[in-house]
Amino acid sequence: MSQKHIGIIGSGAWGTGVAQALARGGHFVQMYSHDADVLTSVNQNHENVKYLPGYTLSEKVSVSNDIAEVANSNDYLLFASPSLYLMDNLKKILNVPAVARTRVEIGVLTKGFIPDAAGPRLIVESMESLLPEYYRHNIVYIAGPSHAEEVAVGKLTGLIAACGNPKLAIEFRDLLKVPGLMVYSSFDVIGVQICAAVKNVIAIVYGCLDAVAEHSTIFGDNTESLLLAAGLNEIQTIGFAMGATYPETFTSIAGVGDLDVSCKSKWGRNRRFGRDIINSGILSKFKNLDDLIQHIGEIGYLPEGVIACKYVHEICVQKNLRLLICSGLYRILNREIEPEDFLTELLMKR
Repeated sequence: MSQKHIGIIGSGAWGTGVAQALARGGHFVQMYSHDADVLTSVNQNHENVKYLPGYTLSEKVSVSNDIAEVANSNDYLLFASPSLYLMDNLKKILNVPAVARTRVEIGVLTKGFIPDAAGPRLIVESMESLLPEYYRHNIVYIAGPSHAEEVAVGKLTGLIAACGNPKLAIEFRDLLKVPGLMVYSSFDVIGVQICAAVKNVIAIVYGCLDAVAEHSTIFGDNTESLLLAAGLNEIQTIGFAMGATYPETFTSIAGVGDLDVSCKSKWGRNRRFGRDIINSGILSKFKNLDDLIQHIGEIGYLPEGVIACKYVHEICVQKNLRLLICSGLYRILNREIEPEDFLTELLMKR
């Protein structure tokens, strides 16, 4: 694909890693950040010191503090905002000509759910409810086993571009086919979103188990594989309950691939948070899950699985699903049970 101008709404580690990958493929990338320090560090020193320190960025990567400019001046627009801030950022650009007149194609890199009066909604569905009618079934959702630190330096990574419109799925697949990225297209927008969101919940529990297993005579590598397999089953259960129709999504890189890397990689923030629950008692600072989410900035990094856990719990109640791992993490984060007690309860049942 010829050189394109690509806007990214969000300048965190993942957005920055993707920006660097796209620039490596010859594209010009402009990220939006509300943070003036990020603008200065990227535009002057070619490094996102705050969110992806230690990685030199291409001169084709720039940052703007003007979200309307980023939305209006690029061929493609990728949303990489954390789920907590995604809809607020979307609302800021609804009247931008390129969006209002549907001159820009939109892709989404964000993982998680969006709250709604009728219950948690998937990200693409929530965005479609605000955007012009054209974007219905024309938003491309992009996910896969992909840590920013490895994507930024070009280590081989697989992604899936899912869209109800096959032409756009292929178009974004080709856009993202840059050195270091292997990209596949999919029609299963629901399934890929569920995999991307719920795997973060499982990864926190996996991190707890990983920390406990280091000093346990009961739990080990075999136990961790048992948890990973059970977690994949829960992801598939909630996926089908939410309307996914392609079983192969859950055995693809969107499902088992993303779950595996989130649980096992040293870069995984959700795995890290699970380990911090055990090793540093990080939950002692918070009264319950709502308090944790309200003050999540105090952690120093963003474990998206914390927020997803709240919405997965609501979905389970709404749809009468019995997901032991997901509901167990809800009880842990809500300070209803100690993580060690939950792991014993979950894994030692006969």
